[in-house]
Amino acid sequence: MNNLFLAASSGVSGIYLVAAVVLILVVFLFSMFRRYKRCPSDQILVVYGKTGGEGSAKCIHGGASFIWPIIQDYSFLDLTPISIEVNLVNALSKQNIRVNVPSRFTIGISTEPSVMQNAAERLLGLGLDLVKELAQEIIFGQLRLVVASMDIEEINTDRDKFLSHITHSVEAELKKVGLKLINVNITDIHDESGYIQALGKEAAAKAINDAIISVSQKDRDGAIGQAQAVQDQRIQVAAANARAVEGENTAKVAIANSDADRRAREAEAEKIASASEKVQAAKALEEAYAAEKVAEDARAERKKAEQGADIIVPAEIDKRKVEIDAEAEADQIRRIAKGEADAIFLKKEAEAKGIFEILTKQAEGLDRIVKAAGNDSKDAVLLLIADKLPELVRTQAEAIKNIKIDKVTVWENGGGADGKTSTSNFISGMYKSVPPLQEMFNMAGMQLPDYLKGKDVEEAEIAEIKDSPKEESED
Repeated sequence: MNNLFLAASSGVSGIYLVAAVVLILVVFLFSMFRRYKRCPSDQILVVYGKTGGEGSAKCIHGGASFIWPIIQDYSFLDLTPISIEVNLVNALSKQNIRVNVPSRFTIGISTEPSVMQNAAERLLGLGLDLVKELAQEIIFGQLRLVVASMDIEEINTDRDKFLSHITHSVEAELKKVGLKLINVNITDIHDESGYIQALGKEAAAKAINDAIISVSQKDRDGAIGQAQAVQDQRIQVAAANARAVEGENTAKVAIANSDADRRAREAEAEKIASASEKVQAAKALEEAYAAEKVAEDARAERKKAEQGADIIVPAEIDKRKVEIDAEAEADQIRRIAKGEADAIFLKKEAEAKGIFEILTKQAEGLDRIVKAAGNDSKDAVLLLIADKLPELVRTQAEAIKNIKIDKVTVWENGGGADGKTSTSNFISGMYKSVPPLQEMFNMAGMQLPDYLKGKDVEEAEIAEIKDSPKEESED
């Protein structure tokens, strides 16, 4: 029993151990899966710590990487573009003229490998506001240098060159901190001395004078051209009139021919149209008659189907109802019969089980009685008879207890064999009709006590009878 208990305990312990190992394995795998980080397209994944590379961090854009616990950690750099308003005021140009250059720059963190490394080293952990301030300072400084290296005329007239210098200078400095210049927009350029405005006025005046001269030249060329145009017009109009008269005559002939041909074709077309209309009308009537015939046939079929539905369908429904009722009644009879058969079977089975249990218990009781008698069958029988003795005696008494004798009349002279009278013989015979209890005890090997044999009672009755020669007894 102890070994079984120990085996069960060891089995349960083994199950708990396996469950704990599986739980630890699941937790470990889940934590490993969580350490696998994917980089969105609008961010840069920066893995720092022991990266195994040459740089201080590993930058990933648009990919994924496994972050080893304890020895590595990660962070993200946002690639959202940053718009910076740079209003450069009083910047000295190459001619020492102060100019104002209002502009707007759009920057963002670069995705070039080398520039990403710079961003990871210098911008990681900074918010967008701090990055914006840093870029604004760099742009201010480089914009002043570009303005100082160019003349006012170049800045004002050659804007492409000015933007190219700004882009080249600013982008080179932004790359050092990991940023990239996306767009530059110069809104306006003006100076406090009015030099740029004067240049504009000079250019406007020159343009106006050139326009006046050009207008005068164009007026002269226009007058000459107008005269030549009138000459050419008259010549061409006369030629056009001659050609027009000739064309009119030719056109009239062509019109007359065309009218004749038109009228002939109209007549032919009208003839064909009339014939076609008659043919189409005949076809329409034919199709109408055919459609009416189809409709009449369909109506006849519908009437036939309606009559069939009114007569056949109810008959089919009644027939099906009778069949269903008959099947239901037969099924009910079968179920009742099966239920009665099952009940009879269960009743008989229960009775058989009860009889079997009674016989089994009796056999067990007899077996115990024999064992109590020392396995001696005779002693066992004596025990059984002794157990039943009160019942046997009660049976002896009940045998004549309920006998009703309305009247007994005895005629005798008082004599009899062995001194017995007829009354005594009658009583003695009645008792002798009772089963012989003494013989039953003798067969069983037992001795009936004398007080149960009834000898004294019998002698007393005989003596009483002798004293009364004639006796009438009524009950």
